[in-house]
Amino acid sequence: MRAVVVVLVRHEIRNLRRWFDEFDRDILLPILLGEIGLHNIGALENSTAKSVGDTPDGQEPVSADGLMSQARFRPCNAYSIAAVTGLPRETVRRKIVRLVELGWVTRRDNGHLFITAAALEHFGAVLSSRELIEMIDTADRLRALMAEHEPAEAPPRDAE
Repeated sequence: MRAVVVVLVRHEIRNLRRWFDEFDRDILLPILLGEIGLHNIGALENSTAKSVGDTPDGQEPVSADGLMSQARFRPCNAYSIAAVTGLPRETVRRKIVRLVELGWVTRRDNGHLFITAAALEHFGAVLSSRELIEMIDTADRLRALMAEHEPAEAPPRDAE
């Protein structure tokens, strides 16, 4: 199992370094952006919408390019993100200001936070082009390693 752990750790460290570089060496930014995005789209998680225009609850449909409008997003705020991450609220507030400056989060007058289409497009492209392929490759390597180290099946016991 050590080989499996090494492969997993190598994969995670490589991704952490990329996120670190992608966010100007501030590792909290991708964590917060991810939490905001996950919270925003959480309402869609159980959606049965299968195609553009097919919305089970009368909400605005998914657009043709696969991105949803903010009208379908569940809002969150700095307090809820601080609670979910365990980070101090002031730290979260400062980091959100930076995410807004980068154009990856919008903040409404009432404090509601939403991931932007620019962030979805940018990071969706990054994930699909590079990290998804590496994740699949890592999973394949893990399956192969686990198959090599799988204990032999015990012979069936005779009925007594």
